[in-house]
Amino acid sequence: MLAAFTFNTAENLPVGLLELISASLGVSLPRVGLLVTGYGATVAVASVPLAHVVRGVPRRHVLTGLLAALVVSSLAAALSTSYWLLLAARLLTALAQALFWAVMGPVAVGLFAPGVRGRVVGALSAAGSLALVLGLPAGTWLGRRTDWQVPVAVPAALGLVSLVTIAVLLPTSRPEEEPAAHGTAPDPRRFATVLVAGALSATGAFTGYTYIVTFLGDVSRFSPGTISALLVAFGGACLAGVAITGAVLDRCPRSALIAAVAVQAVGMLGLYAAGGDPVATVVFLTLMGGALGPVFMTTQNAMLLCAPGRTDMALAANSGVYNAGIAAGAALGGLVLRSAGVRSTFLAGGLLAVAACAVLLGGQSRRRGAGADGQEPG
Repeated sequence: MLAAFTFNTAENLPVGLLELISASLGVSLPRVGLLVTGYGATVAVASVPLAHVVRGVPRRHVLTGLLAALVVSSLAAALSTSYWLLLAARLLTALAQALFWAVMGPVAVGLFAPGVRGRVVGALSAAGSLALVLGLPAGTWLGRRTDWQVPVAVPAALGLVSLVTIAVLLPTSRPEEEPAAHGTAPDPRRFATVLVAGALSATGAFTGYTYIVTFLGDVSRFSPGTISALLVAFGGACLAGVAITGAVLDRCPRSALIAAVAVQAVGMLGLYAAGGDPVATVVFLTLMGGALGPVFMTTQNAMLLCAPGRTDMALAANSGVYNAGIAAGAALGGLVLRSAGVRSTFLAGGLLAVAACAVLLGGQSRRRGAGADGQEPG
């Protein structure tokens, strides 16, 4: 959980430090923004190839190596005196994170009985979501009171704690012999359905979310201070959604995924339709935030259940597809913003979420009669 929190915090820190990094290194804000875009693109491209390369290496060794890379890259980023050194350090962190999410899931859930593994996924996802609620705001606050290098170095210390803990306590075993190395109910069709739905949902979410600050200012007419508070509330809703979904994930994995995507669609379409009303905006923004974390969490859980081969490869594919959706959503949102205005980014994103729901419901109808929800394979 600490490692998940640390990786997600390291990934998002530049969002709150854009202006500080820009002024310190003498580069434009769009170039600093590439520290985030390049990170996501690297994770999307590298997840599956890296998982394939280390498929035979004991997971304790892989995780300690990934956390060592996090420590080194965080220190290198904090000591960077040029934009290119900082970008190189960020890409090293991204490579480590690309593999971390593929390896972490099977290792963690493999330590528990199959009947409670959904709660384990929920705990790990809650830790990752906490990066938006605590890690990013705290890093931004610390950077504004010191220098941007200080919060960028903090993940090195947190990563070192995780590294030592895992190196000392995690058992060493061959990857293929681990309890969660393979899906509990392999289903290639379900696997493909979840990947497609996850990609559509991620693309839809970030078509709007990428431009949420502009939306809240231009459409909802909130002040800058209120917008900051709403972003914190959005992160809190994300964390709450993960906690609630994690509690029911073992009993109804399919319904949890469909519900998360449906709530995302309602939240985004509601923002489009009623974004000019402050009260309605807060309600629909909370719904969208409450769905964002659970969507990724429930697709990750589905991979552990329905993976047709090794679960690490399935999780790598899911992470890669999700990050590709983030990049595609940001690009699509930019196109919609220029042609139809910021309000329409939430219409486009909401319709993509509706399409994701349709894909999931179509897959559900094909499997109707397979059994009760809690007994469904994935």
